[in-house]
Parts: sequence; C-alpha cells; structure tokens
Amino acid sequence: MPIDRKPPLILLVDDDPAMLRLLSKWLEAEGYTVRCAADGREAIAAINANGPDILVTDWEMPFVDGTELCRWVRGANLPRYLYTIVLSVRNESEDLIRGLEAGADDFVKKPVERGELVARVRAGLRVVELESRLNLLAKLDPLTGLLTQRAFYELVNAEWQRSIRHHIPITCVMADIDFFKRINDVHGHGVGDDVIRRVASVLQANCRATDLVSRYGGEEFCVLLPETDEQHASLWAERVRQEIAALRFPVEGKELAVTASFGVAERRSDTEPPSATVDLADQALLVAKQSGRDRVVLYHALDRNSDGRDFLDNRGHLFDGIRASAVMTTVVAGLRQDEAIGQATRYFLRFRIGSAPVVNRHGKLVGILSDKDCLALMLTPGWSTMRIRDVMKPNVVCYDENTPVQSIYEFLCRVSIRTVVIVSDGAPVGVITRGSLLRWASNVIRAQQLKTEQFTAEPQLASMDGAGGGCESPRERIVRTTDALRREAEQLEKAVRNVTSDLTPFVVGGASRMQELVNDLLVCARFANETQNDDASAEVDSLQAALQHGATQSGRALPASH
Repeated sequence: MPIDRKPPLILLVDDDPAMLRLLSKWLEAEGYTVRCAADGREAIAAINANGPDILVTDWEMPFVDGTELCRWVRGANLPRYLYTIVLSVRNESEDLIRGLEAGADDFVKKPVERGELVARVRAGLRVVELESRLNLLAKLDPLTGLLTQRAFYELVNAEWQRSIRHHIPITCVMADIDFFKRINDVHGHGVGDDVIRRVASVLQANCRATDLVSRYGGEEFCVLLPETDEQHASLWAERVRQEIAALRFPVEGKELAVTASFGVAERRSDTEPPSATVDLADQALLVAKQSGRDRVVLYHALDRNSDGRDFLDNRGHLFDGIRASAVMTTVVAGLRQDEAIGQATRYFLRFRIGSAPVVNRHGKLVGILSDKDCLALMLTPGWSTMRIRDVMKPNVVCYDENTPVQSIYEFLCRVSIRTVVIVSDGAPVGVITRGSLLRWASNVIRAQQLKTEQFTAEPQLASMDGAGGGCESPRERIVRTTDALRREAEQLEKAVRNVTSDLTPFVVGGASRMQELVNDLLVCARFANETQNDDASAEVDSLQAALQHGATQSGRALPASH
C-alpha cells in the first residue's frame, strides 16, 4: 500500500521554458502533479517548500547547474529520499561517472523521448515508495504500530520548539503496565503480547491527531500531549488508566485483568532538551509504581528541590548485602487516618519531624502526612478539625523491610522526593531518608578509619556493665554493648508502661544513652570478624534477637500519635 495516497509530485528544472511546458504536459497526462523551476536556485527553494518525490533536472543551467543541484540534494537533511534524474546531451562515460558521484540516480539523454522519460520516472517512484516503506517500518513498532522511541524523539522537536516559541504548555506522560513480567512468566509471551497490543490501542484511541504516542520499550509507553498542561494531562492519564483497568483478557477459561501506572510532567522553562521532561515523567512513574501502582502521579506533586543530577554511574559497593531494616529509622508512633489535623500538628511539633506515615485502624499503611500539608490548611475555617484521611497523600513510596538498601539508594538518587516508608506485612516499621543513608554511610566510613587504630575498652562502658577495664576482643565488646543496649530498652519500656508522671525525662535520657551505645556498635562493626569465637557469635545473635524483640514490644506499647 503506498505510503502517500496523493499523486506523486515531480519537480522539473530547466532554463528552457519550451522544454518545461513539453515535459509538464507529458507527465501531467500520466496523472502526476508537476512543479517547475527555471534554474537550480529556484529548485532549491521549491524542494524546501514542497518536498517533491522526483527531481528531473537539466545538466546545463545558469547559477546552479544540475551536478551542483544533485550535490546540494544529497547534503541536505530532507525528510525523505529525493530520486534525481538528470537530462543531458552528454553521453561520455566520464560525464556519467561525474553525475553519479554528484548524486544523480538516473540519466535521460536529450532529445528526450516521452516513453523513456515516463518509464524512468515510474522506476524512480518504485524506489521512492520502497524507501518510504522501509522508513516507516523503522519508525513504527511492529507489535503495536506505535512510534518507536527513536522516531518519537525525531518528531517531538517541532512541537517542542513551537511550545517554547509561543509559550504554550506541553506535557509528557510515561505509562508502564504493572507486573508485566509476571504476566509473561505465568501466562506466556503470547498473552503478554496481546496485553501490550490492547493497551497500546487504548492509548492511541484516546489521543488527538497532534499527540505523539510511542512504545518506549518493553511494556513502557511515552505520550506527548501538545497544548496541554500537567493538570489536564493527569485527567487524560486517569481516564486512560481506568480504561486499561477495565480490560479483560481470556486466559484458559478465566479472565485476566491488568493495570498500568502513569507519571506526568509538564515542560518547564529550565528543562531542555525534550528528554529532560521525559526523565521528569519517568521519575513520577517510579513514584507511582513504588507507591502501589495502578495510579497517576504528577511530577509537580513531588518535592522539586532536586537538581536532577544522576549519581548512579559512580556508585560503589557501600550498601552491598545491607537490608532496609538495618538502615531505617524505626517508627514507634504514627498517625491514624481518623484523627484530626490539629492532633497531627501537635504531633509534628512535639516530635520535631516533618512527615509521618498514616495507618488505618488495623495498623496498615494508607498514606503519608507532612507538616507542609497542615500548614497549607491553616487559613481554612475549621482546619484543625478536618480528618487526616481527607488531607493525606495516598501515594506513599514504600519498600519492604527486607529490600536491599542499594535499590532504595538508587531510587532516592533518581527522584526528587526525600523519604520512603519501610513496611512489614503492610504496616509501617520505619523510614529511610537521604539523611538516613548519609548518616549510615558516615558511620561506616568512620568505622573504616578506626580499623587500624588499637581497639581498647572504654572505662565508661566497663563501669556501666559492672566489669573491670582493660582490653577485650571485638566480639566481646559487641556482646557487652548489645547487652547494655537491651537493658536500656527494657528500662525505657518499663517506664512507659508504669510511670504516670511526665515521661519526658525517661524518654530523653533513655534515648540519649541508647544513641551512644548504638554509635559504639557502629564503630565496632568493622572489627566483628577479627576473631572466630563461635560461642561469642551465638551469644551476639541471641542478644540481638532479644533486643529486636524488646524494641518491637516497646514500639507497640506507645499509642499512635500520643
């Protein structure tokens, strides 16, 4: 099927008006559209303006002759291949070679015979159509018929420049099919391909003629929406998300449902080239996937203080083998969704934190609330009595406590948000911030620096434990420090349960002492394997388990947000 259904356009170039009239009459009689130019300069202007399919030019012309015109054509960045036929009285071999090297595709000798000219034009059009087909195949994804990523970026520039020139919005939407690998693994690649095709059809059906839709890679899609701001693009994405969620795929007598996640980002004045905005939409998509999938996240809703740099190429192996539970800051009190904003405000002021996870009555994570959210409501009448569930953000970026810290590190490096929530069986147990990672890394580096120093017991720790001073092995030091930390946690738990007066001195004192002991453990970390005492190792494991159990019980003993 021809790529262009319009009659082929042929540009005739000759300084002889009589020759132009004759050739035009012949070619128009064959159903072709013909434009004429009197010399090479006029031909260049016509090529730029009209984009012909075939160029038929005389060799001998003033200003710019046929060979110079051929060289210009081959050096120009034209949208498609221009097949060139040169008319000439020159039939010598060296002349033909010179014309071919200049860029000519074919020759017609003068005087021109009608049948020969028409036949050579038809042969040229076959080449042009084949080139157009190959070009189209290279630009379209064979599975979905959407643009490829490369073709997307080739076409996006014109709309992008128009957006900048006329100060009109343009927005990028990234979409990703949720749990697609599971679909392939469980149901096979045939079902996976069908899912991709139908999701692509939903995206295409909801787009205007001016929108660009591409299969960005695998199960990921990228859509450019010209003259659309981020808010309206989010409405578009939400409509598409709902349509995808309504799709059903028959698989072995059952129906398979799929969902998709979306990230939306509008062009900003400081985001050049277009790939920068695509990256912002990809960051929002990452948050959508990490906060539960099957949702739309706007980049505008994220913290925009990030400078957008990518640190991942220079990462080392600092977090190898480390799980989230080892780095997180433990959550011992949270907010409940049915509580009032006024209570949340007092919570933030009392504990001097900027945000907190929100749980339902079963203790499961349902959202996150920040002091900024509370501040934004302060001028609203009755703001303090509003319920947290009506204000909180449901898109919580969360990771399981057994997630490798390396994954969280890479995520926080890529996106502009600062905090992720760590969960266990759906309940929040801690948070990891950029500060958490920096603090953990700093402690490890400090431990590495001290590794070459002499290891001696501190008199303060010895007196606390009721033991004499002197040197002890690293494992013995860890055992004694862990035991002291466990007893501090037990004493704090006992105070929380039994003391009816002001708890502040007990909490502050206990937390301070435990913080010192934890710092001591971090310093000891790099020496842990210097001795091979299995009995000491077993004792450490036992004490650590007891410590974890005690800390968990202590955390559960504290009522949420009180």
